[in-house]
Amino acid sequence: MESSVNNQQQNAKEMGSSDFKVGILGGGQLGKMLALAASNWDLKTAILDSSKDFPAGAVANEFVEGNFKDYDDVYNFGQKVDVLTIEIEHVNTEALLRLEQEGKIVHPSPKALDIIKDKGLQKTFYKEQNIPSAPFALYKDKMAVLHAIESGKLSYPFVQKSRTAGYDGPGVAVIKGADYLSKLLPGACMIEDLVDIDKEIAVVVARNADGEVKTYPSVEMEFNPEANLVEFLFCPAQLTEAQDETCQALAKKTIEAYNVCGLLAVELFLTKDGQIWVNEVAPRTHNSGHHTIDACQTSQFEQQIRAILNLPLGSTEMHQAAVMVNLLGAPGFTGPVKFQGWKEVVAIEGAHFHIYGKAVTKPFRKMGHATVVDKDLEKAKTKARQILQEFKIIS
Repeated sequence: MESSVNNQQQNAKEMGSSDFKVGILGGGQLGKMLALAASNWDLKTAILDSSKDFPAGAVANEFVEGNFKDYDDVYNFGQKVDVLTIEIEHVNTEALLRLEQEGKIVHPSPKALDIIKDKGLQKTFYKEQNIPSAPFALYKDKMAVLHAIESGKLSYPFVQKSRTAGYDGPGVAVIKGADYLSKLLPGACMIEDLVDIDKEIAVVVARNADGEVKTYPSVEMEFNPEANLVEFLFCPAQLTEAQDETCQALAKKTIEAYNVCGLLAVELFLTKDGQIWVNEVAPRTHNSGHHTIDACQTSQFEQQIRAILNLPLGSTEMHQAAVMVNLLGAPGFTGPVKFQGWKEVVAIEGAHFHIYGKAVTKPFRKMGHATVVDKDLEKAKTKARQILQEFKIIS
């Protein structure tokens, strides 16, 4: 660990050199915003993904077309950069492990990624680390789930999650009774009790190689019931002081347990009976931290750069209250992007728009986000709901 830290400190000292390069696996909107943050410091970025037409292709200094799930593509890409990080966890970790063994700085660690990208391993990890989480069971496939129901070992209602590759709605099925069995997902899965949730909370936490840890203020999430995606995010979350302290402490405990350098978005459940459980995590910048660009002293994207370079972490203090609204593709439209109501919503005071640059819209596809800042959280909520109502992304 000491040699890794020393190497990282040396790289941080050299980051101003013209040939220093940050490598990012993934060229979507997170890669775009991460590259934009790096460019503020004149840091050069290289991105690996399958098409330069993706959002990050317009802003990265170098875009390598390839597959971040392919061993050779990831290994060869990693050889060309000084520090390697991610915008998506579903990457080839075998290549990352080899690069790390050869002295390349890789954050987050491949070992942590292997746990996090398998929801079954995640839940087992929380149990081993005494991190509170919902009760669960693991099944090898859909037939095993059906057999458990028939034998009485599993009862309704429950939530099924694919162990790998599932996120943002896909990969999650809520099974309330026998009439819902057609929604069961194929493949290895995890089953959780259907928790009686009062609120869904998230805390983005950062950690560098020196062990410095900083958390952002807790946020409260409101989901689109049809797409199972975050529709609104409110910050600060409406929690008691004790509840907020518990959320913040759990986020710190979780990132330290994983030994992650970079960011960890920790999603939590506040149950109706007052318990706070870790739901799952993402080892990268996250939808639940987008508001930090406009509402905090340091954005989550700059914070990831600071963390992976082992620089002092930036202040996470908020300027004002904030509401983030995801701008999703309108239902019934697939094709080239058109905006409806753009002139009206950009006139809203305190609203900041971030359009990702995806060429094709699809129903409920994340096409951008808007953050409304205001001294009064309720006023910010009203403006955010106005944006959702008046602005449509169609084709």
